[in-house]
Amino acid sequence: MDWTSDIAAAAERIRDHVQVTPVLQTKGFDLDRPIELKLEHMQHTGSFKARGAFNTLLSCDVPEAGIVAASGGNHGAAVAYAASKLGHRARIYVPEMAGPAKISLIRDTGADLQVVPGAYANALELAQAYEQETGAMQVHAYDAPGTVAGQGTCFAEWQDQGLEADTVVIAVGGGGLIAGALAWFNGAKKIVAVEPDTSCALNAALAAGAPIDVEVSGVAANALGAKRIGSICYDLAQARGVTSVTVPDEAITRAQHALWRERRILTEPAGATALAALMSGAYQPAPGERVAVLVCGGNIAPDPLQPQG
Repeated sequence: MDWTSDIAAAAERIRDHVQVTPVLQTKGFDLDRPIELKLEHMQHTGSFKARGAFNTLLSCDVPEAGIVAASGGNHGAAVAYAASKLGHRARIYVPEMAGPAKISLIRDTGADLQVVPGAYANALELAQAYEQETGAMQVHAYDAPGTVAGQGTCFAEWQDQGLEADTVVIAVGGGGLIAGALAWFNGAKKIVAVEPDTSCALNAALAAGAPIDVEVSGVAANALGAKRIGSICYDLAQARGVTSVTVPDEAITRAQHALWRERRILTEPAGATALAALMSGAYQPAPGERVAVLVCGGNIAPDPLQPQG
């Protein structure tokens, strides 16, 4: 496919529906160089996911039965938000592990929310059954061309904002976001994929030579806990090259705290995972290498400003 054209078309399609998120040039975090942060946690519903959701819904005819999606939380919130803005019915399946902040965010959109036991894979199974039963349109969290093209608009936007880094560091769950980066940059930037040690579907697939199922757990599992990497991501990673590293939960939590302490950036664990690779040394840039980091999500649990009681 012509990913460059598809992403450019997606950017035009969703332009009036998403935020242009800011970029911060900064030093600190115990690093030996300045870095550039793209603050995508400031996107609608607190993550980059709104891009893929709007692109999908705006590029096809939504059936009368509406929309269905399975999500660890952020994708569901984005699809529910996009559906509400565009006047479509939406049913969203999320696992209990999504946590109260993300569940509340989805509920506030007015979507038909179904909270199910287990993990993302369990929610996806039920969403697929609902799709077959009703004819609702499935909006996949990461492994669909419309989703990947939508997420790719983040990087087209960043490039328009003057991105000069040699290397872009990105957290990975199912792979939609990093697939968008690989598709847009097409080898022009080094892409570093960062996953938790305990939820590392891309790293495992690259080691095995094919997507495989992995166990999912840890502090970032409700955002990065895909059981199997998406085939689009895997194919792009193989074709265009990616550096894959993993980090322990302790490194993610340390980076999350550092973002708040040093820059008052409040993120969920997934949003700090890319920075954790630099702070922990899991990824060590070469001398003079210019590095940029995507802060991908801000739906922290518990929400510190959520009314109690």
